Amino acid sequence: MTRPTLLIFTKPPRMGLSKTRLAADLGRTEARRIAHYTTAMTMRAARSIGWRVELHVAPRSLADETLGGLWPDTFIRRPQSNGNLGDRLTSGMHQAPHGPVVFIGTDAPGISKQHFAAASRALRHDGAVFGPAEDGGFWLFGISHNLRKNGVFSAVRWSGPHAMEDVWSNLPDHARIKLLPQLIDIDTGKDWKMFKNQP
Repeated sequence: MTRPTLLIFTKPPRMGLSKTRLAADLGRTEARRIAHYTTAMTMRAARSIGWRVELHVAPRSLADETLGGLWPDTFIRRPQSNGNLGDRLTSGMHQAPHGPVVFIGTDAPGISKQHFAAASRALRHDGAVFGPAEDGGFWLFGISHNLRKNGVFSAVRWSGPHAMEDVWSNLPDHARIKLLPQLIDIDTGKDWKMFKNQP
């Protein structure tokens, strides 16, 4: 099977650009520190897998930044397209080369090489894979090449308890769907506290 392409949708960990809900809870300086940490953990996991990796960057004007090496220069850079999240994910899917595609953000620092390996196994034979988050969203979504169709991200209620359910409902009935372990997606101060207090 062709190795998946990993698409990481990311923003620079700078005040006012990322983690705005976290900043409202914990302050802008602490939110920036946490954003740097979650991004670094995501990049470390992505470097370990040997896949083609693309960074889809917002704002578009910062796609060529290196952030002092935080964004590895071995990863392909693309500015995110315009539109809502569904539009941007669809654009990334269409730009990706032949084969399975895996989408992540940089909000789940518990992500690991093992999660990516399990996702890759799930994407054989018309497969799809979700990494569910506690809030009803997902920290990872993967789709095999044969399922890469328009409409996968249509009419999804993003940033709410129905996001994973809505994407799932857009998949064809014959799709073989696998769930990875639930991870904490850090968007708020409560999420950060839960992450730190994990056993």
